[in-house]
Amino acid sequence: MDFQPVIASVVSHLTDAGLKLMAAVLLWLLGRWIIRFGVSLMGDGMRRQKMDATIILYAQSIVSVLFNIALVIAILGFFGVETTSFAAFIAGASVAIGAAWAGLLSNFAAGAFLVILRPFKTGDFIYAAGVSGTVGEIGMFVTAIDTPDNVRTYVGNAKIFSDNIQNFSTNPHRRVDLTCAVAHAADAHALMEQLAVRVRQIPNVCAKPAPEIAILSQNALGVVLAVRPYTHNDHYWQVFFDGNAAIKEVAGSGGYPRPVAELSVSA
Repeated sequence: MDFQPVIASVVSHLTDAGLKLMAAVLLWLLGRWIIRFGVSLMGDGMRRQKMDATIILYAQSIVSVLFNIALVIAILGFFGVETTSFAAFIAGASVAIGAAWAGLLSNFAAGAFLVILRPFKTGDFIYAAGVSGTVGEIGMFVTAIDTPDNVRTYVGNAKIFSDNIQNFSTNPHRRVDLTCAVAHAADAHALMEQLAVRVRQIPNVCAKPAPEIAILSQNALGVVLAVRPYTHNDHYWQVFFDGNAAIKEVAGSGGYPRPVAELSVSA
């Protein structure tokens, strides 16, 4: 039996498939580059129109996803796959993928409402869905948040929209809550006066509203003072750390005794 025609046919088919695969890879790489380039041009044009950064990023996300889907369908068509058959496949598997699509659609709708209602925008520091950080991007389905320890976290838009949202960047200033504990023997009022002067000297502390310094509570060991300066959200942690340093400096240099727990020794 002559296997030569069979081998030639197999080699021909493999060669044809290999060439198509290489062409598909090239089309994918080229298509991705064109999509990124086009989305970048669109963003530049919208920025020239001085549109909001949140809307620009959201629009870029939508356009990028739609064109990538179109690219995949085009590549499948290049391989001879009947793309219209996907509709029948999806209809047959609707029970299996229905829940997933429902989640995607709810995230998509929530993302649209976040852009329209604007409870926050790109660059705001927020706390939502158990995550706090700076909003990097509001996407079609998820919102990217950079946490204070510089970890990018992606949270579903529906989860954010259905939860309480705290926006620390909306108001012009934010209160920094600090405490100072001293023993009962210390002159708490004199310490409060010195703290009031020192805290006002901390950079980026607001003059109005003025820092609040008062007796917060008392216990068996001493008195706890509340030290509450106000600052812009951008300077929160700087004022927080400088405030603690100022409290240590004033209490230490003034010789104010700190609370010390008494040890009871039984005979």
